[in-house]
Amino acid sequence: MSFAELNEREKSILRYIIQQFILTASPVGSRNITKRYDLGISPATVRNIMSDLEESGFIDHPHTSAGRIPTDKGYRFYVDSLMNVQAIDNNEKKMIDKEFESKLDETDELLKVTSNILSKITRQLACVTYPKLETGALEKLQIISLSSTRILVVMSIKGGLVKTITIEFASEIKEFQISAVQNLLNERLSGLSFKEIRATFSERFKDVHEDQKAIIRLFLNSADKVFKDVRSSDGVYITGAKNVIQQPEFDDPERFQSVIELIEDKDIIVHILDKTEDMNSDNVYISIGKENEDQKLLDYSLITKEYKIGDVSGHLGIIGPKRMEYSKVIAIVDYVAKMLTETLKNEIMK
Repeated sequence: MSFAELNEREKSILRYIIQQFILTASPVGSRNITKRYDLGISPATVRNIMSDLEESGFIDHPHTSAGRIPTDKGYRFYVDSLMNVQAIDNNEKKMIDKEFESKLDETDELLKVTSNILSKITRQLACVTYPKLETGALEKLQIISLSSTRILVVMSIKGGLVKTITIEFASEIKEFQISAVQNLLNERLSGLSFKEIRATFSERFKDVHEDQKAIIRLFLNSADKVFKDVRSSDGVYITGAKNVIQQPEFDDPERFQSVIELIEDKDIIVHILDKTEDMNSDNVYISIGKENEDQKLLDYSLITKEYKIGDVSGHLGIIGPKRMEYSKVIAIVDYVAKMLTETLKNEIMK
């Protein structure tokens, strides 16, 4: 039995099993279904349908219970074909809007607030990645002298982001050299992406003046470091650990340990969120259980959406047990991503 071969009665039973399991975290039996929903069929008929759904891999039968629970395949069919995405609750919408109306001048602070509001409303683990600079165009580069052998490079990315890095020299550098090199770098690199700069830096500066060679050579030797994206475990905000470990799934010590490990290893989350870049950025991306590449995410679902700041973008999302309220969480993730994009856009235009 494939997705397409499910008849309306089978679809209804599968929908009710998943909805009940999401509500109760307990395996769902045929009597539970017939008592709660007016199907006009007997528990025996429901049992037969449940057996067919189990044989086809949509539900499973835990050893210790007569009830059934959804499989990854069942959840996927539910999300794609059976679920109606809820309109976001008015009170939750007001709460989100109020947070984004706060006076937040720093991008970092705004991303932290976004992560907090996501976890607070969904009661799940929320994550927001820092925007990926790789494709952002360099708008302006400034060089600030910190000492006779150290400079601070401040790079403004089109869209309002800023990256800074300190470079040290083996010998002293003069102020007039710094000014001349700054002008030259801006003249030849402005408008290019970090990726383009790294690939073409040596070619663009092979004809520099003798006075500028020492500094330019240092930039050339450090190009992979200077013009590199800052994405790492430091570039993701994760909140809501207290929320997710209160879910019934984490009464099991092994599962409790798994979520702690996941929170501690932030690089996994950055990697997983970056993997969603190839998806349609206008849509919410949903990955369930075994669809997640990393073994640590086999018991989780991931719901993410891209947000934009000028020419660059990041991701925000929810990680939680597969037994999550998908219709509600999808609506919240979608709305928060739109609000974050709009807020960042307004900040840039100020």
